Amino acid sequence: MTDSRSVPLPAGARERIEAAVDAAFEQQIATTIAFSSIPSTRGQEGPCQDMFAKLLRERGYEVDDWVVNQDELKTLPGYGPVETDFSRARTVVGTYRPAREEGRSLILQGHCDVVPVGPLDMWERPPFQPVVEDGWLYGRGTGDMKSGTIAALYALDAVKAAGFAPKGRIHLQSVIEEESTGLGALSTLQRGYRADACLLPEPTEERLMRAQVGVIWFRLRVRGIPVHVARAGTGSNAIRAAYHLIGHLDALEAEWNERAKSHRYFGAVHHPLNFNPGIIKGGDWASSVPAWCDVDCRIGILPGWKIADCQAEIVECVTKAARAHPFLANNPPEIVWSGFLSPGYEATEVQESEAVLGSVYEHVFGRELTDFPSTALTDARFYGLDYGVPAFCFGARMENAHGFNERVQLDSLKKVTKAYALFVASWCGIDRA
Repeated sequence: MTDSRSVPLPAGARERIEAAVDAAFEQQIATTIAFSSIPSTRGQEGPCQDMFAKLLRERGYEVDDWVVNQDELKTLPGYGPVETDFSRARTVVGTYRPAREEGRSLILQGHCDVVPVGPLDMWERPPFQPVVEDGWLYGRGTGDMKSGTIAALYALDAVKAAGFAPKGRIHLQSVIEEESTGLGALSTLQRGYRADACLLPEPTEERLMRAQVGVIWFRLRVRGIPVHVARAGTGSNAIRAAYHLIGHLDALEAEWNERAKSHRYFGAVHHPLNFNPGIIKGGDWASSVPAWCDVDCRIGILPGWKIADCQAEIVECVTKAARAHPFLANNPPEIVWSGFLSPGYEATEVQESEAVLGSVYEHVFGRELTDFPSTALTDARFYGLDYGVPAFCFGARMENAHGFNERVQLDSLKKVTKAYALFVASWCGIDRA
C-alpha cells in the first residue's frame, strides 16, 4: 500500500528508527510498569499525571498541566455530567514544536484513568504490582491503556534517538475521565488543541478502529413501601421492582440489536449493543422490605442514532414497565442521566492518515491492516464528530479489559511502538536532527 501524501523518509531511516525502539524497549516496559503501578481510579489520577508531566519535562516538551473546570465544558457538544468530586481532575499535554513547522501536525492521546479492580482475592497477581510473565505484562491498566500512552512517548523517543526530528507539531496528551464521561479529552479541545490527525493508542488487537458505539449512562431511582418482612405482602419491595424494570430494559436491548443488523459497520457484529445494570444499591435492613433501590445502568447505541431519541426510548420503556407494576404504576421511578451521553462515531476524513498507517503497518507486521467496529467507546468521537480532527484508534493486543488479570502482549506492544514511530515520521515528515 502506498499513499501520495506519505512523506518519503531518508535512506535508512526506517531501520534506524526500528532499531531505536528495540534498544529502548526494556526501559519502555520499566516505565510502563511504574506508570501502571499507580492506582489511578476515578478521582485518584493525580500521581499518574505528575509522573507523565515529569516524563515530558525530562524530554524537553512544553508542558501544559491544568485543573479541569467542569463548568467551562457544560455547553460543549459531547458533555456528560460528573457527580463525583472533580476538583482535582487534571489534564497534561506535552507539545513538540519544530523550529519550522513544515509537516502535518498530530495528536497522540492516552488516558490514565482505570476502572476499579473488584475483589482482590479474585486476581491471580496483585493488580497494581505489574509483572511480566510468559511474554505478557499483567496489571490493571497495563492494557487499557497505559502501555499505549507510554508506547507513544517512546515512539517519539525512537525518532529522536535515530537522529531525526519531526517536521510537524505534535501534542502528546494524558487525559482523565475516559472511562466515565470523556471530559478530560473534551478539556483539551476547549483549551484549543487541534491537529491534522489524532491517533489514540487504545488496545485494538493490532487493528484499526473505524467505528465505535455510543454510550448512555443512567440511574433508575425506585421507591417502595417498607414494612417488617413478617408482613412483606403488605409493602412494596423496591429491589424487586427494580428487577422488573431491568427485565423490560433487556427487551429494549434486544430490539435495538435487531435494528443493528442493518447497520453498515455493525450489521455483521453479533450483539453489538449491550445493556448492563452495573451498580445496584438498595434497602436499609435485611428484615425490612426495602423502601429504595438505585440501579446505575449503561447501554450502547449505534453511530447515527441521536442521544435525545435514545433517551426518549429509554424513558418510554421504563414508563411502560412501571405502568404494568402494581406499585410503580402510581409511584413511577425516576431516571437520572448520570455520566456518558455519547453518540457513536464513524471515522471520517481519515483516508490520508489511514493510508499512511496502512503502509507502515504492512512494513512492520508483514500483512495488510484490517479494521473492526468497536462495541466499546473511546475519546476519538470528540475529535471526529465535533471538532473536525480526523481521529482513529490503533494499538496492541490485550486481554481482560475491565476484568481480572488484565494483560498486554509484549511482542505486540513492541511492533505497535515501531508502527507509531514510523507513522509519526511518515505523517509529520522528519529532518536529520
